[in-house]
Amino acid sequence: MESLPGQPERYCNDSASVVASQGFQPQIITTKKELYVKNITTAKLFVVALCAAALFGCQGGSNSGGSKSEGKKEGQVIAEVNSGSITTGDFERELKNLPEYLKAMADTPQGRKEMLDTMVIRELILQQAAKDGLDKGPEIEDKLQDLKKRLIVEAFLKKKVEAEVQVSDADLQKFYEQNKDKFKSGEQMKASHILVKTEKEAKDILAKIKAGGNFEELAKKNSVDSSSAKGGDLGWFSKGSMVPAFEKAALALKENQVSEVVKSDFGFHIIKLTGKRPAGVRPLEEVKDQIKGALMPNKQQEVFQKIKEDLKKSAKINIKEDVLSNVGSKKEETKAAEKKPAEAAKPAAPEKK
Repeated sequence: MESLPGQPERYCNDSASVVASQGFQPQIITTKKELYVKNITTAKLFVVALCAAALFGCQGGSNSGGSKSEGKKEGQVIAEVNSGSITTGDFERELKNLPEYLKAMADTPQGRKEMLDTMVIRELILQQAAKDGLDKGPEIEDKLQDLKKRLIVEAFLKKKVEAEVQVSDADLQKFYEQNKDKFKSGEQMKASHILVKTEKEAKDILAKIKAGGNFEELAKKNSVDSSSAKGGDLGWFSKGSMVPAFEKAALALKENQVSEVVKSDFGFHIIKLTGKRPAGVRPLEEVKDQIKGALMPNKQQEVFQKIKEDLKKSAKINIKEDVLSNVGSKKEETKAAEKKPAEAAKPAAPEKK
């Protein structure tokens, strides 16, 4: 299926909106099964993105990290780092602040380990930076003030825009009818799976399933994939969207049948086929979120434009054009131009005989 307008393809499970530096510019994220694409390098980049988000912080970051003014921490300690600590409260706050498309991956056994390890590294960096005196000074204070202003602006815009932007059922139906060709798909399968790192783990889990164990519950408890939260459910997918070993095993199954252990580049899978459907146009109910994601950017931009106009109308603004003309790069050009005539006026050095 083609990407909808305004929908760059990403590895993620949900849609997310972000406030860009030049206004409220939502970033629409499409749905993908991040661990089963053919390009294994891209899946690894997802882990890198998770670590980067935890290391540098998202939407304000967490409160962990060597500050003496932190006050009492919430929750149980899950990691002691020299004189500091990371608590369940820190971790849950960090998880909450992650972009939507990273949350599902972070909320897996492997994802939690990766994120905690990165939080430990950040704590160590912050502690060392404090020892080096890098946590103080006018430059840090200026940047903190800038960050605070940006977060306040983001919170204001998020509140205002979300309150006013609405996509009606009529909007969804109209877009769907006008763009049905974008929702065509070939023959599709629906499957759930359990992914583990070792063959022994997979065989032990498969034995439990054969003995009558609940597939969904075992997936929630054991799978290291982000789909574990949904009992291993991967949703509908077309031929060619999964790695060959996984797809071959899924195609060989009958509905509600469970596979033997399947090895892929990602580990060891146990697959359960939960549905099949012929080629055709996907129903509106299934693509509502995608359509909403495609329609939201223009609607959000319209609301943001109105907010700007309303704020300006009710404000008293006086632009000092003469001052504006002498700041930034223009000021540097003026200085350079003034310097050249001064240099030309200097007397020439006497020639040596």
